[in-house]
Amino acid sequence: MNAFLSKAGWSDADQSDLAGDASARSYKRLTKSDGKTAILMSDPAGQMDQFARMARYLIGLGLSAPEIYAQDNDIGLMLLEDLGDGLLARLTHYSASEFRLYRAAIDVLVTLRRSPPAPDLPIAAPDYLADLIAPAFDHYMAGQELAIDQRNSIIDLFETHLTQYAPETNVTVLRDYHAENILWLPDRDGVARAGLLDFQDAWQGHPAYDLVSLLQDARRDVSPDTQNALIAYYVSETSCDPAALERSMAILGAQRHLRILGVFARLSAQFGKTHYIDFIPRTWGYLQTCLAHPALERLKSELDTILPHPDPDYLERLRNI
Repeated sequence: MNAFLSKAGWSDADQSDLAGDASARSYKRLTKSDGKTAILMSDPAGQMDQFARMARYLIGLGLSAPEIYAQDNDIGLMLLEDLGDGLLARLTHYSASEFRLYRAAIDVLVTLRRSPPAPDLPIAAPDYLADLIAPAFDHYMAGQELAIDQRNSIIDLFETHLTQYAPETNVTVLRDYHAENILWLPDRDGVARAGLLDFQDAWQGHPAYDLVSLLQDARRDVSPDTQNALIAYYVSETSCDPAALERSMAILGAQRHLRILGVFARLSAQFGKTHYIDFIPRTWGYLQTCLAHPALERLKSELDTILPHPDPDYLERLRNI
């Protein structure tokens, strides 16, 4: 690390740890004596090339991804532009302008929808998305055995609904697009006011996936009035069919929230990150909202027979696995 920072001209900077995410990545803020700052990212999983490619793609669209100052794939280090601390998740607690802040994030999705997708991304087709719900059965159900034919039946039903209501795979999907990965940059103009983080796992998929991720956030509530206003704004900017968007958001949301239930349970059980259990009730609520769409009646009936309700006793059980 010292050699990397010396070569990049940052060896004399003070270092302070920044909060990480659900991955093994870690971050430090570097501060020079003249006040200049940068972010040092350590990525032992080796996703630096994906991050760099996506950053260049997003910057090329006029979006605010961090500029890359230096990169060493062999040791898993990258030096990045510091976009600050103005996370939407923090600012919306103190601002009456929830709609204004989130609208900047919606503008990013409108830009992505209008742009050719980034090259060489994995394709999130309906069969792929359907298979991704497996963590719910493997981890959220806390050791309860589900018959293989019933498991396959639910996965097949997801694939059927995804093919019916969300088959498109024509845009870049950032995937973890929520208020703790988006920064407010008021000194920039237009769509560049939304700073983007954590996009190295992007895929090519349906344009509504990131919309669900943003508005049905497992970590915080977005007021119903704001959600409705933002969806209306998105529809007006993209000229998409509101009813079709509602159906696609319902099935994509059901897929995403069901998967997240399993991922949060796994992070607690396997990595000791028990605070993720606290997000399960909100995620469950969003899942029920999505399943309430009339188009998903059969899917709701299937899941109602197998999924444990996250009452306090069950959440405590998940924490103690």
